[in-house]
Amino acid sequence: MFRSLHIAATGMSAQETQLEGVANNIANSNTVGYKKQRVEFQDLLYQNVREAGAPTGPTTMSPQGLQVGTGVRVVGTSRDFAQGNLTNTGNPLDVAIEGNGFFVVQQPDGTPAYTREGTLKTDGQGRVVTNEGMPLDPPITIPANAAGVSIASDGSVSATIAGQNAPVEVGKITLANFINPNGLKSIGHNLFVNTPASGEPQLGVAGQDGRGTLLQGSFESSNVDIVNEMIGMISAQRGYEMNSKVITTADDMLRAATQMKG
Repeated sequence: MFRSLHIAATGMSAQETQLEGVANNIANSNTVGYKKQRVEFQDLLYQNVREAGAPTGPTTMSPQGLQVGTGVRVVGTSRDFAQGNLTNTGNPLDVAIEGNGFFVVQQPDGTPAYTREGTLKTDGQGRVVTNEGMPLDPPITIPANAAGVSIASDGSVSATIAGQNAPVEVGKITLANFINPNGLKSIGHNLFVNTPASGEPQLGVAGQDGRGTLLQGSFESSNVDIVNEMIGMISAQRGYEMNSKVITTADDMLRAATQMKG
């Protein structure tokens, strides 16, 4: 009887985490380059009351065991890296990745981070940076006298200079791929860093070795599906309610047992 109380409590805790994941997805439904999270569950250890195959007589054995579960736990959160919708903006420094890969940026401490957000800007030095002011890695600088910027599908960045007939290439956007993107660690600000689980970044040219191509003048929207998230929210709510009902029922049964008279 008491075990059911603890089991239901683990279920309520797990559904709380599920709802938090749904809430985070909905909150980021308009975040450029956001990839939705999924909360994953795992059953807890079982109490083995009787092993399968235990003898039940001189020549017979139990065809099945007797195990009592102890509940559920959250084992992890995974990311869905499916392509989000591409939104055309006409801004020459908005860049979307069509396919796999991440932009590489340099954090203030000099270490690299990775992002799908391609709403780029230029800073006071002409460097191409993110909304947080982090420069691309390797850095790309747009000349002050540039009349226009073009970004090819392979990441080549060219500037049109007044007085020159042909555009001048000023750099190339590098993309990073990972063997296991779900092993990346999210650090907020639309940034990920690699971990031993993700493997080392495989840097290279867009459109090669499984990396996606770049599309200038567009950005990748969040891949959150609001309808599915609403369904997930209702499911979490119902799961929470059912687990709380288990606690209420167990409490009623305990009350009935303590009020029994001989």
